[in-house]
Amino acid sequence: MDNKRTNPFIIIGLSLFSLACILPFWLVFTISISNETDVTKHGYSFWPKQIDLVAYRYLLQDSASILRAYGVTILVTIIGVAVSLFITSALAYTLSRKDFPYRGALSFYVFFTMLFSGGLLPWYLVYTRFLGVQDTLLALILPGLIGGFNVLIMRTFFTNSIPPSLIDSAQIDGASEYRTYFSIILPLSLPVMATIGLFTIVAYWNDWFTSLVFINNEKLYSLQYLLNKTLMNAAFLQAIADKAYSNTATVAQPLESIRMAMAMVAIGPLVLVFPFLQKYFVKGLTVGAVKG
Repeated sequence: MDNKRTNPFIIIGLSLFSLACILPFWLVFTISISNETDVTKHGYSFWPKQIDLVAYRYLLQDSASILRAYGVTILVTIIGVAVSLFITSALAYTLSRKDFPYRGALSFYVFFTMLFSGGLLPWYLVYTRFLGVQDTLLALILPGLIGGFNVLIMRTFFTNSIPPSLIDSAQIDGASEYRTYFSIILPLSLPVMATIGLFTIVAYWNDWFTSLVFINNEKLYSLQYLLNKTLMNAAFLQAIADKAYSNTATVAQPLESIRMAMAMVAIGPLVLVFPFLQKYFVKGLTVGAVKG
């Protein structure tokens, strides 16, 4: 049997699956460059009946704020992901060690945070009254630094994929716990680090609620919050115009086109990052899932 030949049904299936993944992005793009009147009359279409870039021109009117928000979001994402990976991996590695005396209690505490939370008001008071990070970049970084789900995934990877004998050998050779962690554990954990890193990147990049709660300074707005605020302003202006000129024809704001244009503006960097992390992403989810 020739194993080099690929089943044509697999090729057809993967092609259809790839097309199903690409079509939504194409639909969003076509709506973003479509005339709002055509979208209202004919609904969504995979090909614009009339190309109109008014939505992008609307966003470019506030290009300085968008570029500044891009910078804030990129900075917060880079710092947040780096610190989050360090804290998450350190905690997960500690929980994976069977000789750690408080392993069970601390694991339960991490799991408990996935089921219950203190609520919005205590969460707000901790960061504003006790930590005093309101209207600072720390307010955008600290809330997303660590998550129980990420810790448990990484702990499972360490438990099933890092042989205890490797750690014992390092200790016999005189390596300290810190040396073992930085020189042996982390280099062997690239798949799970890339997986959790991708989760964290998406979480930080798409976060708009934290800016809504903690940020009043317009120079510190994240990209997602700024775009969301822009859309709400456009909808508000349209509602006022409809009420003021209810008996006469008014020029409609391209709300649907603006919404799709904002999605295209916001999703760009994530589309560029994912291909570089894809192979680690798949391996990180599968290697730690089955005990060898």
